[in-house]
Amino acid sequence: MNYYENKILPRFIDTVCGHKAFAPHRKKIVSQASGRVLEVGYGTGTNLPWYDETKVKSLQALDPAAGAFALAAKRERQSPINVEHIALRGEEIPLDAESIDTVVVAYTLCTIPDVMTALQGMHRVLVPGGKLLFLEHGESPKPHIQRWQKRLNGVWQVLFGGCNLVRKPTALLSETGFILDAHESFDVSSPPCVPGISLVRYNYLGLARRM
Repeated sequence: MNYYENKILPRFIDTVCGHKAFAPHRKKIVSQASGRVLEVGYGTGTNLPWYDETKVKSLQALDPAAGAFALAAKRERQSPINVEHIALRGEEIPLDAESIDTVVVAYTLCTIPDVMTALQGMHRVLVPGGKLLFLEHGESPKPHIQRWQKRLNGVWQVLFGGCNLVRKPTALLSETGFILDAHESFDVSSPPCVPGISLVRYNYLGLARRM
């Protein structure tokens, strides 16, 4: 991981993805986490304030960017939840099979190069009946937005740490063997005013289970 991806990009993502427009959606998903929790793509700890300390037994935070963990320190000092860092990629989950009750992914599946391997790893570590909570952006159903997503996807990935504009999170979860309990998709109503935000405005939110 180069200097840009380790030091600069985490700050930019923290500013954009930590915008108040996304907070209600993060809270809706993260507050459902319980038991032994693994967050894949923990980043700067943007989700940490939304965990319910009365439900969470442990929180393991996986992210390849050590620079992101440094930025998360302030949030961790203010949280009653003890966080264990794992500085690895999403494809390299070093946990035992059936050792996790909840997996959380928020604006993460878009950036993992081998996303199917990562999802298979998440499936492996979940207990039977365990839940995967997701909040992701993806391909828009609006033709004019979708065209621009496909045109700019290559450049976007170079600029934003491999972020893929045209993935379909619910389809990926189903292909990996997860059962979608509940999910919804929508345009974020008040996205932050930064160039290109309409390309990531269409979001997918929900709960999937390992059966």
